Amino acid sequence: MKILITGGTVFASRYTAEYFVRKGHEVFVLNRGSRPQPEGVTHICADRHSLGDTLKKYRFDAVLDVTSYNENDVRTLHEALGEFGSYIFVSSSAVYPETLPQPFREDMECGPNSIWGAYGVNKLAAERFLRENVPQTYIVRPPYLCGPMNNLHREAFVFECAEQDKPFYVPKDGSLPLQFFHIGDLCRFMEKLLEKQPNERIFNVGYPEPVSVLEWVELCYAVLGKKPELRFVSGDIPQRSYFPFYDYAYVLDTARQQSIMPDITPLPEVLA
Repeated sequence: MKILITGGTVFASRYTAEYFVRKGHEVFVLNRGSRPQPEGVTHICADRHSLGDTLKKYRFDAVLDVTSYNENDVRTLHEALGEFGSYIFVSSSAVYPETLPQPFREDMECGPNSIWGAYGVNKLAAERFLRENVPQTYIVRPPYLCGPMNNLHREAFVFECAEQDKPFYVPKDGSLPLQFFHIGDLCRFMEKLLEKQPNERIFNVGYPEPVSVLEWVELCYAVLGKKPELRFVSGDIPQRSYFPFYDYAYVLDTARQQSIMPDITPLPEVLA
């Protein structure tokens, strides 16, 4: 297939570009050229908000929009595209209000989330535009992404503490659940959507079961063959000042994803 991927230079979009190149597809990446490009791609150097007729000459079998954050992002890209097939938009679990019963399901009414604020509201506005204007859109809602190329200081922070034999500070009793999804599995799932073209249009993705903070830290230390010396933090110390996740527990129902792609890379393997 001829596939357009937005971004292509950092974490999720770069991994996605390299993944589909390895799978033998003709991959185009759209970015401003401020960073090195993945090997094997065709680089379309442009600002996505000032595209003009740059994309009109291309016919893409699929558009994988990994880097849109708001309605304007998707609107300007859609207006600039020529002929294309499926459109996959990587949204977020932040579109679910924290007041909804959990686990969050795709058929629940979305809205503002006080933890994620404008980020979730803007992702939801982008979803709405695509659902109203691009009928061939698939919307994917991941939890925390993990895996190679992650540019967010999450697993890396724990690995560094383990490498330096530092104790690790965990919030409260360490029971806070965290739900992850491997960036490689996200790419495999997008590939499945393109292959199977399911009738459902919105998919939560992620490991079916979350892990607790304690479990996650222990798994990270175990990658280096170590066990953490744990320190439990309570009181008024802001959690984000010592731990890389917000004090927010949520779980996505991933049954739709599992019906299409039941095999998922084990989390310990991803961390390793």
